[in-house]
Amino acid sequence: MIFETHAHYDDEAFDEDRKQLLSSFEAAEIGYVVNIGASLQSSKNSLALAEEYPFVYAAVGVHPSETAELNEENFNWLREAVKEPKVVAIGEIGLDYYWDTPERTVQKLWFERQMELAKEVNLPAIIHSRDAAADTLDMIQGCNLKSVGGIIHCFSYAKEMAKAYLDMGFYLGIGGVLTFKNAKKLREVVEYAPMESIVLETDSPYLSPEPNRGKRNSSLNLHYVAEKIAEIKGLDYEEVLRITEQNAKNVYKIK
Repeated sequence: MIFETHAHYDDEAFDEDRKQLLSSFEAAEIGYVVNIGASLQSSKNSLALAEEYPFVYAAVGVHPSETAELNEENFNWLREAVKEPKVVAIGEIGLDYYWDTPERTVQKLWFERQMELAKEVNLPAIIHSRDAAADTLDMIQGCNLKSVGGIIHCFSYAKEMAKAYLDMGFYLGIGGVLTFKNAKKLREVVEYAPMESIVLETDSPYLSPEPNRGKRNSSLNLHYVAEKIAEIKGLDYEEVLRITEQNAKNVYKIK
């Protein structure tokens, strides 16, 4: 079965056909989906989707670009929300210097607080890091986040940075970017990383793989990513699905 480790099916891009799309997954052998929170509202939406669909699980957290909405009161809501039975991770959390809003001090404050929450409740973290390689790694090491581990979402850095995360036991989230013609650096990372450290993701509705680049993404496109990994690693497609499914179950503690 295909395990989708990172999607945003609460996004308005799916408002017209969400039920129809999610209902099509079983026939496409998509057995698990983790819907990822990126704000307080999307975390609530993720919880609702997980309650409605047996194969959907939730991550709750606030994306770095949305951290200006956080305060002590709503952070306490997050602390309670993580106790829901189908919450499997804290995320997505991290640093985003590409958009660079809100100011970095705010991003760093709530990144640290959410990492501490992950350790407090013993859940893995889903890490978003864009144009912030050094600071993200420094904060993860400083917080000893390796004690709970997690996934470096949409991994986009070089092999040396991959090694630092792999050495701490983190998984690399690999999605549609791997299929792009200009993805040489990511292909090198996938070639280097052990299969036991790779999980499949889409970031739906974003980052559709070739041949659907530029269109709305969904988990139905994950087979393109798995096929590219199989080609790079010299493995059977079915073996890639088997290993990545087990990896995802391991990191999310799903039996």
